Amino acid sequence: MNTEKSKKLFDEAKRVLPGGVSSPVRAIKPYPFYTKRANGSRITDIDGNEYIDYVMGYGPLLLGHNHPAIKDAVVRQLADGWLYGTPSELEVSLAREIIKLYPSIDMVRFVSTGTEATMGALRAARGFTGKNKFIKIEGGFHGAHDAALVKAGSGATTLGTPNSAGVPADFTKNTLQVPYNDIEAMTEVIKTHREDVAAVIIEPVLGNIGPILPKKGYLKDVRAVTEENDIVLIFDEVITGFRLAMGGAQEYYGVTPDMTTLGKILGGGFHIGVIGGKREIMGNISPAGPVYQAGTFNGSPVSMAAGLAVINTLRKEKVHEKVNKAGESIRRALSDVVSDIGLDYNVSGVSSMFKVFFGDMPYNYQDALKCDKEKFNVFFRKMLSDGIFLPPSQYETNFLSLAHSQDDIDKTVQAYQRNLK
Repeated sequence: MNTEKSKKLFDEAKRVLPGGVSSPVRAIKPYPFYTKRANGSRITDIDGNEYIDYVMGYGPLLLGHNHPAIKDAVVRQLADGWLYGTPSELEVSLAREIIKLYPSIDMVRFVSTGTEATMGALRAARGFTGKNKFIKIEGGFHGAHDAALVKAGSGATTLGTPNSAGVPADFTKNTLQVPYNDIEAMTEVIKTHREDVAAVIIEPVLGNIGPILPKKGYLKDVRAVTEENDIVLIFDEVITGFRLAMGGAQEYYGVTPDMTTLGKILGGGFHIGVIGGKREIMGNISPAGPVYQAGTFNGSPVSMAAGLAVINTLRKEKVHEKVNKAGESIRRALSDVVSDIGLDYNVSGVSSMFKVFFGDMPYNYQDALKCDKEKFNVFFRKMLSDGIFLPPSQYETNFLSLAHSQDDIDKTVQAYQRNLK
């Protein structure tokens, strides 16, 4: 592939953007390609190369790029303005739709990002309980705010250590960690710190190091131990919300948390985040209560219009039935490829999420770290040269969309077969 224009642009970008990018995961070595346009399952770079896309904006584009229903809804809203500084009917309508779909949600606060949603949910849980500490899962990602940026893998009872320069240790001293799929470790930490644990926040499916799936009964056990100890359970469904099912992972696995955060898919590619939960918790958020949360772009009319269009399209086109079937198909085909070649690799995934782990099937963060990252990086570059754009990390999920055709999947499986050899 000729990518000279991208190379030249990256040289310029490094002078004006830290690392040449606006988010670290985009810093593909030796340089990223720059996208000019996207449609359906494909993106095209500024050099004219076309790729089948399995990054899908890192999850939001379940309907594919440039979906007409989303575009039409946004264009109609733009004609009426795109920022008011006042409430709009759209936010009430979208809130009602979300509440219908998620039994864990009685009220919502719209924000702009998943990071804001998890930050606000933790603050609301602390305000509601009057307690300071929260438990997160090792390897779980809940946005780039200080309390959640804790180095994973430091042990079940170890107090958090900041995972970024510029985060004082005092900001993470109330962040506790436990391994995923280990209810005994969580129970022990809760027992030790019960008097000051406000919340447990968990991705039902670990998405940023995976997907890594919950063992049978694990999420129900988490629900049980948090209920027994009066701890707020927060499901971070920024990735899994509207992907595993209309009602997210909590519908798929049959577990109802106290609070839920949403984002990504709901915005259809536009910025959105949702803090949702029980009325007695949400009623503490300002201006109704003492837990402060605010934002200029909260309830953005454009994002609200996009969100309504997403939900309507998911229902109308029976999207989950189609993409989940495609997910099963590609995971089965990739498992056959790995087996036929004789590799000790494993295919993981659920719904429209999938990944080939270059090692044993992981069940937690420490397991995932044992996979062969260097071999994956070589494989990623070969796939990119073949016109297949995967997330550029062993620790990121591949996403299917409604726009991916059987021909796309066939070409992708063939490329996996060539390049895994």
